[in-house]
Formats: sequence, structure tokens, C-alpha cells
Amino acid sequence: MAQNLPNVEYKRFHFGFSLGLDILDFGIKNSMAQAPNGCVYQAEVSRLQPGFNVGLIGDVRLCNYLNLRLCPTFYIADRTLTFMNDKSSSLYKIDVRSTMITVPLLLKYSAVRIKNYGIYVIAGGGVLFDFSHEQENPLLLEYFDYFVEFGVGCTFYTKYFRLSPEFKFALGFNNILMSWEKREEEINGGYLDPEWKPYNDALDKLTSRIFTFALNFE
Repeated sequence: MAQNLPNVEYKRFHFGFSLGLDILDFGIKNSMAQAPNGCVYQAEVSRLQPGFNVGLIGDVRLCNYLNLRLCPTFYIADRTLTFMNDKSSSLYKIDVRSTMITVPLLLKYSAVRIKNYGIYVIAGGGVLFDFSHEQENPLLLEYFDYFVEFGVGCTFYTKYFRLSPEFKFALGFNNILMSWEKREEEINGGYLDPEWKPYNDALDKLTSRIFTFALNFE
């Protein structure tokens, strides 16, 4: 079988786009603080709602088998936090929606191509900007985060383009929970429901986790 696009790996620069599905998750550290009503609340992620993502790819060939990639990507997804307390069996659920843009810079190491397919691994890091800030939500996330990302993919060479199914995982470093004090400053004298405060105080830290499956067209 003849190779498709036999010299495409030797191009210095190339561009593409990606379409995919994602699942957003939280890393949770509960504060174990006692609320004014005497309850100690704890939270866990009870539901992960798949979302979608679309991105651009800019690729620079550094040497044989090694490329540098910039992949700005737009994400939308939901997850649900469930709060429980030590005094009763009642549960309180909060849906947290994210609409965000990630800008990762990645190194891609490719194995030797075999006819019309080849596997690769990627690793790097980047920044994240979250634009979902509904003040009527009991919890708000910070606007900015930074993360490391790594993954694996397989490239299939067609006559006209490269198609690469790719799995990635990103792990954030910042505490992305917006503090109650900062929310009071942002609302600038508006109304902030005090019944939400125990749920903010119950969380000591939230970190972002992103699982992505994407199809890259290059």
C-alpha cells in the first residue's frame, strides 16, 4: 500500500483544527469548618456532564519526531457538587457551568510512521480563562488558572489530510474557588444571599481537571 502524504512530516509549519468531547471535574479539599447552624458540610462531585470543545492547532517542526504546538481551545461543560452535613441526611446540589478558553503549549513526540498511521504522545502546560460568572449561583470560580496537560494520540494519513484521535488530561494548580470576600467586592453593594456562605466556607480548595477526547484535522 502506497503512503499518503509521504513528505508531510517535513513541513516546517502547518495548521489545523480540532473537534471533541470533554468532561470537567474538580479536585476537592473540604475545610471541615463548622457553619453557624452547627453543621459541618462536605462536598463531592456527584455528576459529570459531557461537554464539547473546538480548537485551533498551530504546529512547528523542531526536528525529526518532535514538534511544538499551540492549541487554543474553547470548552463548555457542567458538573454538579453535592453537599451533605453531619446533622441530617439532607443534600444540597449546586450545578457549576464553565465556558472557558485554554491556551496550552505542547511538545509532541511522534513514533516512526508505519505506512499510513503513527502514534504520538504530547505534554506541556498552559493557561485557562473561565468566562462563566453567574452571580445568582451559590459558587463562583476564578477567572484564571494554569495547568499541565499530557496525552496520547494516533494519526491516520488520508490522501488529503491527517486525522488524529487524541486523549488528553489536564490538571490545574490554582485554587479556582472564588472566596466569599471577593464575591462581596465584585457584587459592589448588590445582594448576595447569606444562605450560600456555608457552602463556600465548606470548601477549602477546588482545582480543575479536564478529560478531553478530540479529533484533530491537520
